[in-house]
Amino acid sequence: MFQVLYAGLVGLVLFLSGLPPLHPKASAVSARYVVAFASGVVVAAALFEMIPEADVASNWPFLGVGFFAFYLLERVVMVHTCGENECEIKSVSWVTFAGMSADNFTDGVAIAVGYFTDPVLGLFITIAVIVHEIPQSLTTTLVMKGGGYSVKQILATLFFGAVLYPAGAVLAGWFPSGVYLQMVALVAGEFIFIGAGELLPEAHKKFNIRVIVSVILGALFVSALEVIL
Repeated sequence: MFQVLYAGLVGLVLFLSGLPPLHPKASAVSARYVVAFASGVVVAAALFEMIPEADVASNWPFLGVGFFAFYLLERVVMVHTCGENECEIKSVSWVTFAGMSADNFTDGVAIAVGYFTDPVLGLFITIAVIVHEIPQSLTTTLVMKGGGYSVKQILATLFFGAVLYPAGAVLAGWFPSGVYLQMVALVAGEFIFIGAGELLPEAHKKFNIRVIVSVILGALFVSALEVIL
């Protein structure tokens, strides 16, 4: 049950974080440091929590598959996270929407599988998903708003995306326990790409020391949470 609650929390955060860009003054708000902090959290969660748990010596192919599968998914069909108002994508097609839905559903599965493997690992995955989905949700709303979508259409998209997290967590309950470590390795590969290949380069499009500090704080946040738990 807790894994579904974790996934539901992620969905709620995704929905709420997509609302601020609907405000008329949203264009003045920078998400650069949120993106930088998220990159530190996601990479640290993969390196310090997920990879040690996943028995990578036996499951290393899944780590690579996760990395390259989400590289293709993010680069070909999905909305890319933007630090401020630098989005190059101007519309959301049904292909983009399908890719985003698959990503959300997979993250819901990852949260549940992580929880089944170790409840603390499930919590770390939940936190990592939350922090990298906040800038993604902001970007989605900004792109849809710029593309002329109505507020109702944007809200419907956010709501549908939010529901997919608990849906994925529920489906994961049917997975055999023998695939849990492979799934953890797969998602670790996804997180390494998202953090190092997507969020970090975006945060550094305009260099300043506060971006570096934000990345390090994200990594330290994961380390501190591990000590506390």
